[in-house]
Amino acid sequence: MDKPSKEFKPYIPAEKITPELTAASICMGILLAVIFGAANAYLGLRVGMTVSASIPAAVIAMGVIRVIMRKNSILESNVVQTIGSAGESLAAGAIFTLPALFLWAAEGTMDKPGILEITLIALLGGLLGVFFMVPLRNALIVKEHGTLPYPEGTACAEVLLAGEEGGANASTVFAGMGFAALFKFIIDGIKAVPSEVSMRFKGFAGEIGTQIYPAVMSVGYICGARISSFMFAGGVLSWMVLIPLIVLFGENIVLYPGVDQTIGQMYAAGGASAIWSSYIRYIGAGALAAGGIISLIKSLPLIINTFRGALTSMKSAGSASGLRTERDLNMKLVLGAIAVLTLLIWLIPAIPVNLIGAIIIVVFGFFFATVSSRMVGLVGSSNNPVSGMAIATLLIATLILKFTGAEGAAGMSAAIAIGSIICIVAAISGDTSQDLKTGYILGSTPKKQQIGEVIGVSVSALAIGGTLYLLNNAWGFGSRELAAPQATLMKMIVEGVMSAQLPWNLVLIGAMIAVVVEIIGIPVLPFAIGIYLPVQLNGCIMVGGLIRLALDKMKGDEAKKKEIVNDGVLFCSGMIAGEGLIGILLALLAIFGVADVINLSKKFHLPAAVSSIGSLVVFGLIILTLLKFSLWKKRSTVTNKKAGK
Repeated sequence: MDKPSKEFKPYIPAEKITPELTAASICMGILLAVIFGAANAYLGLRVGMTVSASIPAAVIAMGVIRVIMRKNSILESNVVQTIGSAGESLAAGAIFTLPALFLWAAEGTMDKPGILEITLIALLGGLLGVFFMVPLRNALIVKEHGTLPYPEGTACAEVLLAGEEGGANASTVFAGMGFAALFKFIIDGIKAVPSEVSMRFKGFAGEIGTQIYPAVMSVGYICGARISSFMFAGGVLSWMVLIPLIVLFGENIVLYPGVDQTIGQMYAAGGASAIWSSYIRYIGAGALAAGGIISLIKSLPLIINTFRGALTSMKSAGSASGLRTERDLNMKLVLGAIAVLTLLIWLIPAIPVNLIGAIIIVVFGFFFATVSSRMVGLVGSSNNPVSGMAIATLLIATLILKFTGAEGAAGMSAAIAIGSIICIVAAISGDTSQDLKTGYILGSTPKKQQIGEVIGVSVSALAIGGTLYLLNNAWGFGSRELAAPQATLMKMIVEGVMSAQLPWNLVLIGAMIAVVVEIIGIPVLPFAIGIYLPVQLNGCIMVGGLIRLALDKMKGDEAKKKEIVNDGVLFCSGMIAGEGLIGILLALLAIFGVADVINLSKKFHLPAAVSSIGSLVVFGLIILTLLKFSLWKKRSTVTNKKAGK
């Protein structure tokens, strides 16, 4: 395994010194960390998925550094994406768990968590994730360079190496941000058109349709047709099969957790959405839990081998030569920081974790940091089983806390705090691995990248608490606008262990569906997310997946086709960021009472058919803008020659 790394020569040689961790790269990285962190928090709470910020952050950095600042500094651009992508990863880890505390507060079970508590949990988890990766870098990034591809990290390096087109690529990202901001304001700001189009059937309780949000469609484009189709299939199962069955067989029955109405009355009052809210979400949660556990079990041989190798490699960590490209943070400093962070987890009152909980966090944290890094190295960040790791941690932590006497609200909040930190550790470790892979290919100084990760994590942790408060106050977690699927699942798991007051029949039905899906060879997690989320959201994701499929299947020059698809990815990344930022702005307007003033739907009452046509027209315009900046984008003569024109 050592041979590939010894033969490998980075783009910038070790003996060459170029700017990396500069004031410009730090400031730009901090700004992007906050932007992509907030945008991904919003997106993840809506659709249960986040997207990598590394490549859009890299092209923005190139656009600013190369075009505006007129500097040829690839390692500086790499530090920008290193800091900027930390915000997205920390947000992903936080939104999977922390909203559970808000959900309990809404039920009156406990007090709402303070911003300080959220910030500290996010900060400690993020820093642990970075520091755990320092001794693992040599084992996983260097020694296995020829074995672990780290898809996103390698792709980001390729984007940075193709920096001649940086200005044009950056403009594509910014265009996506602008158009998505405009469309989002039209849809959810002034509410000129409804946000979704649905079709109901006479005498049949099923429902099908699509949302028209640019960010949701962009998720489908980035994920591709395969993952999008699995999510859509899950949505079709829940909204066109399970909901009609529940209404058909239970029309005159009062079934827990519904307590005041029969299922028929519930459907008459709220349609398929009411059945989804009361019953399908539990089935979806069961499928999600089973899917997470299945993915973890399937990875066990890999997990064991990776962990054994990581422990062995730690003996040689810090013994690298004096080459610039082999300098990590000092191991004594790293181990001391981990010890201090462990004590802080135990001692800080805002984090409701005792000494046992702190030890659980450190043990599971390093274990799952190792697993996360190895998994993203093989299959990419999108397939990293963070949810499965969090589920396993929550189950074990909740059982231990219960047996040690920590029950009730205190025990539940402690379990979520432990799960949150572990989830953030796993997410940040995966992101740090990808960034270090990019740096290894380019010839960055690992120590400076690791410092950049610490900066990105620290800034993002300060922003995530305010972001969660803002979104919760505007729409509420668990609502149709912010379903927060993973956090709802984590809440149910902790409640189920602590009090056993759950509709376990529904949860087990979902788990058995996941088992069947696994047996027939379909990836469980995207299918389970599809069961959990509204079918209209899955439909919008499917539209994006179909556009990507059409572009992938185009006939013609492969280089040109690849460029068209990549431009679409950049434009969609920009749309996700743009919609996320306007979502935060609209949350502010909702809190300050401005949202109702600009709401056109309350002033003009159009027939449903006319409104639906308006929604489809806006959705068509969104699709056309994507095609304009990918398929129909004007390309330079140089680019056309490269493509073989």
